[in-house]
Amino acid sequence: MKSPAELDDVPWHALTHAYGSADDVPELIKALYQDDDEVVDESIYELYGNIHHQGTIYSASAPAVPFLAHAVLHVPVKRAELLMLLAVLADHDPADVDMPHWPSGFVADICVEVCRVLPELMPCLRDAERGVRRATLRLVAAVADLLPAEQRAPIVAQIECVYATDPVPALRADAMVVLARFGGETAAFDSPLPEVRLAAAMLAVQRSEPPYPADLVNVIAEDGAEPDPGDDDFPWSDTMTQDQRLTRLLTEDPDAGLTVAARWITAGDLGSRGSWLAGEIAETWRDREPVVVDLLLAALPHQRGVRNLGARLRTMGHWIERLPAPDAELRDTLYQYSDADEETAEAALAALVSSRDIRALNLVLRRPNARLLAAAARNFPKAADQLIPVIRRELAAGATGNECISLVQALLPFGAAARQAQPELVVCLETRRAAIVAARQLGANGVATQEITDLLHAAADSADPSLRATASVAHHQLTGDSDLALHTFEELLSGTGRTHWYLSFLEPLGNAATPLLPRIEPLLEARDEWTRMAAAEALYWITGSPDRAVPVLAELVSPTPVGLRALKALAATGQVPEELRPTLRSFFFSPRRLIPNSPLSGQGHQDEELRTLARTLLAIG
Repeated sequence: MKSPAELDDVPWHALTHAYGSADDVPELIKALYQDDDEVVDESIYELYGNIHHQGTIYSASAPAVPFLAHAVLHVPVKRAELLMLLAVLADHDPADVDMPHWPSGFVADICVEVCRVLPELMPCLRDAERGVRRATLRLVAAVADLLPAEQRAPIVAQIECVYATDPVPALRADAMVVLARFGGETAAFDSPLPEVRLAAAMLAVQRSEPPYPADLVNVIAEDGAEPDPGDDDFPWSDTMTQDQRLTRLLTEDPDAGLTVAARWITAGDLGSRGSWLAGEIAETWRDREPVVVDLLLAALPHQRGVRNLGARLRTMGHWIERLPAPDAELRDTLYQYSDADEETAEAALAALVSSRDIRALNLVLRRPNARLLAAAARNFPKAADQLIPVIRRELAAGATGNECISLVQALLPFGAAARQAQPELVVCLETRRAAIVAARQLGANGVATQEITDLLHAAADSADPSLRATASVAHHQLTGDSDLALHTFEELLSGTGRTHWYLSFLEPLGNAATPLLPRIEPLLEARDEWTRMAAAEALYWITGSPDRAVPVLAELVSPTPVGLRALKALAATGQVPEELRPTLRSFFFSPRRLIPNSPLSGQGHQDEELRTLARTLLAIG
């Protein structure tokens, strides 16, 4: 290892990190020696940001290792954090070591340096701070597969000593995990320490395939219910903490995972670990929503703090819409939380709205906000007479940004009744508050006045291309005149902007957009898959013929956001290429979710859309 006095011996100016020249690294390393937590914290933060930027390492990373190792032994504070920085720098896939590119890579250089300094860092296993001891174990684990033979025996002996004598059970469990990296085996299931038994069960599960043996699942359920109370559960070399790894393992076997989640929740759901696991299973596997919602309901009384309670309620709200008939106990509990004057009342009310309990409507009308009104409109579309006046009032009060967008979108389920909000929509368009969705709704309303058509004509000249597209189409919907829209889209499609985005506005034009075909048809062969999808979709809207659109759309079908959009477009054509049916069957029958949900996808779950569309297309003769 090297002291700060040797920093000038390294040509830092010739090395690079995430932000260019590494000539600032010496000052960051010197700052580690300050007896000031804030200064050291800032220095470590900067080092994570430049020599290990979001998992990427650079030419300056390996030369910093011996200096960081020296700091571990000599700085007054934050030594555990420095050990963890060394551990994540050395993170690698053991399979890469046998690859031809390994010796010349930056990661190999780092690992060589870490292996070189590791013997001098091993006394940290006897440090008074448990965090320092735990971080040292993780550093050893990071390079266990690379240690020279002459280093392995003494290092393993020291790890065995920790396993046998450390006063902290979590440290003994960590030591056992590290020994397993060296191929060691212990009689851990006979240990009197639940932390050690749990770690042993995890290692055994890692070597198994789902479904996991019942005896291992029982150990995890029994010994994993109460997490170690320390706040130093550092990640291992795969950047996951022990608890995160356990959750991932259990998620791979949903029956085992739900069994464990139920036991942990019954034991008090400490750290919300059982309810979190249940939520992860619902997000990974289909048709688990009823069991998961029941588990989350049982977990609500155990939540500590409004943050945890709110998170559980939001997860419940996300999945309740998937239940065909939420039972009375569930709805009554949500109503009690919704009617309380607490920070979590809104999350509970959103879940109650999703349960379609009529009491939710009255609560939303008493305490309206944009998000709840939009959810209520979606779940109570027959309540237009009650909801539209409130939406109008909120719009008239000057809502802006996403709140205003949500309020305008809340009108969509009401069909012709949404025309009641015409005056507020006009003001939104005039003042450019949620102007895009307001213009779209005005076009859908179908009520043409000189004021509205003039405003749409003016908006079609906006600097915002999305507003130009929407306003010109709405102008066509109200006047039947396509000239403005055609002129607008000629300009938009001849540019270099978000072509696929502009194409998505074309549907209401229908065959009036025929003059645009010379612009659209070449895009069927665009390199960008979103552009190809949008071009095929637009081609069908304009021509009404599926002949050229269907092959392009079928090729794009996949469990991805663009593939889902292609599937929707394909369903609109009513055409299903025979060769696509096996793919559709795999989408429909998969027990596992094939596409994750996206917070940008709107309401519902993208995987549920995928399955529903697959079923619809398979039903086409």
